[in-house]
Amino acid sequence: MPVSASQRDYALLAADIKRWALELGFADAGIADTDLTEDELHLKRWLADGHHGEMEYMARHGDKRSRPHELEPGTIRVISVRMDYVPPGTRNAWDIIGDRQAGYVARYALGRDYHKLMRNRLQKLAERIHAQVGDFGYRAYVDSAPVLEKALARNAGMGWIGKHTVLINRRAGSYFFLGELYTDLPLPIDAPASAHCGSCRRCIDICPTQAIVAPYQLDARRCISYLTIELKGSIPEELRVPMGNRIFGCDDCQLICPWNKFAQDTTEPDFAPRHSLDGARLIDLFKWSEEEFLKRTEGMAIRRTGHEGWLRNIAVALGNAPRSEAVIAALHARADHPSELVREHVAWALGRQSLAQGASSEGTHSSRLG
Repeated sequence: MPVSASQRDYALLAADIKRWALELGFADAGIADTDLTEDELHLKRWLADGHHGEMEYMARHGDKRSRPHELEPGTIRVISVRMDYVPPGTRNAWDIIGDRQAGYVARYALGRDYHKLMRNRLQKLAERIHAQVGDFGYRAYVDSAPVLEKALARNAGMGWIGKHTVLINRRAGSYFFLGELYTDLPLPIDAPASAHCGSCRRCIDICPTQAIVAPYQLDARRCISYLTIELKGSIPEELRVPMGNRIFGCDDCQLICPWNKFAQDTTEPDFAPRHSLDGARLIDLFKWSEEEFLKRTEGMAIRRTGHEGWLRNIAVALGNAPRSEAVIAALHARADHPSELVREHVAWALGRQSLAQGASSEGTHSSRLG
């Protein structure tokens, strides 16, 4: 039977909430207040610098992103949760990136889309709380509303925001999803996590497109994740070669992070790779028709880029691939694609392949002269 508010021990309730979160498959949970004053200033500077690119939704909701009580009236606390996403047994990421005949897909996108899965579990967490306390105000979010999830998770003690702007947990690295339960319950808050990047700048130095323009400052317009997912138009030519074979997202800044030696494999079977996307051949992926693309990516984050974006991204990767007759034949097969965007990137890729052939011929000629 639910107890009254006057009888409630919120400290015990907070402990119960964290335990229930673990039972529901989350790796961690913490509780934060709603004060994001400094993060709001950082967000406004980032937007003013134009670093959000075409992601107009980042500015669309005014201050609601940094003021939870305006997004969901009555909110005084945020229950933040995280869920590990790297499946056990996946191929070494650097091996795939180094294999220019394969397509690299960010580790988080190999399996089922996390949004619905985590939101359902947050709803179950809310139902458990309701069973304990009765009616209360709440709203669940999983990357689906204007929420500063990394700042809230940091304030809930679940990690610090690294120089690459990704949340890092001392015991689990950074390969995890975040979700939030906004609530009107006056729960005790956790101490914010302290930062432990120190003088390390490996993430800054390794970024293929130099998108991390300064510590804690990401210019999304140069980020491969933005280019392959958020950007709907033409990829700037000067960024195509650095993209290599990354066809959906990029993990380099996380792969190089020393803290990811503590990363935990996920226990969620739905995050296991689908359709051999853990290093599939670029030529094979480029053959997917739109119908096949939609069928194979059902319930996956990859569908977000659309078939046109998918072909655009793979065309760039094929342009960066070792020259071969098979690659050239695959590109020619899409040279007359109905989409101008696809045709443009295919033409660029064929040009790259021609340059590779020219360089190879010159090298052979020089060696014969020698």
